[in-house]
Amino acid sequence: MYFVNMGGMSGYVLFSTTPHGRAAVGVTDTGTVRLLAPGSSASDWRVLREWPIKAYSHTELLTRLGTEDEPERAEDLLAGLPPETVG
Repeated sequence: MYFVNMGGMSGYVLFSTTPHGRAAVGVTDTGTVRLLAPGSSASDWRVLREWPIKAYSHTELLTRLGTEDEPERAEDLLAGLPPETVG
């Protein structure tokens, strides 16, 4: 799967979605990586998990996900996250 960078997301220095908008990865301006799922509107996203960028970077995550197919739901990505993203 690949990701599409989105601009103008308040509070994020990087915000990328899957091609069909089923999941997103964001990096906040405070150095937190977030895995997000679509919310009730096109501009609404809900955080499924977040962790410090030093624990597991967004680059590591996007590189790993590059070898996978886009999931039907963002929640399907949770099981494949490494232990560094928990807690």
